[in-house]
Amino acid sequence: MPGRVLEEENVNAVLLAHDRVIAPGASPERWILFLHGVFGAGRNWRSIARRLVHARPEWGAVLVDLRLHGGSQAFAPPHTLDAAAADVRALVDALGIPVRAVLGHSFGGKVALLYTRDYGADLAQTWLIDSTPAPGVPGGSAWRMLEALRRVPASFPTRDAAVRAIEAEGFEAGVAQWVTSNLVATDGEYRWRLDLDGIEALLRDFFRTDLWGVLEDPPGAVHVHVVKAMDSSLLAEDTCARIEQIGLRTGRVHLHRLAGGHWLNADNPDGVTRLLADSL
Repeated sequence: MPGRVLEEENVNAVLLAHDRVIAPGASPERWILFLHGVFGAGRNWRSIARRLVHARPEWGAVLVDLRLHGGSQAFAPPHTLDAAAADVRALVDALGIPVRAVLGHSFGGKVALLYTRDYGADLAQTWLIDSTPAPGVPGGSAWRMLEALRRVPASFPTRDAAVRAIEAEGFEAGVAQWVTSNLVATDGEYRWRLDLDGIEALLRDFFRTDLWGVLEDPPGAVHVHVVKAMDSSLLAEDTCARIEQIGLRTGRVHLHRLAGGHWLNADNPDGVTRLLADSL
């Protein structure tokens, strides 16, 4: 296609659904995994993946749909971070590609850390995008969205009706439009393609899991990069201070601050892409 910047290979996996993104004509020497946040999908990071492999064609990108998200719906319990990380490992084994970096946003950040801890012997870098290694109590925007989705109808006559219902729960229009990407058209109506009980189990495990140990003693030779969105409160300043202290001690943990809100891939794609391209 004239003017096409990138080639994308769509893969219908028997495991986790995913897309591979490479620069045109490139034969990547190494690969980075992109792991999205809760209620998201790998496609949320497609624009940044395209920009990254254009800037660094020796890298390829794999956009992963984590269990119970996007095209990866048919996964059995237990719905835990350990299971999610094992899913990613099974996908990497099936692809047979040299994965040297993993990036996780929000919920996906802890999946990335667990993957690093348990399967990351060959990793050079792990990236947490506005995510935390710390445990906590259930709360925040993802938890509020879960509660909202339990209250709104299971089906809608139009997608716009679903957007209005989510807006009525107190969410901004952009967030409401984003979450309605989880609707599917069935028999003339739109229904949620979401296992809310399973997602609640994943979120509860996210909040209870403490992964400070991965930062305190990174496995192998991996460097861990934590990116704080400056307009987001998810990474508290005391957490950032601890990350910086660990970095001073180990030399392998790095804190970056970027302008934008929690969804940095939408708020500051240039900054995220530049940081990745300069650091990988």
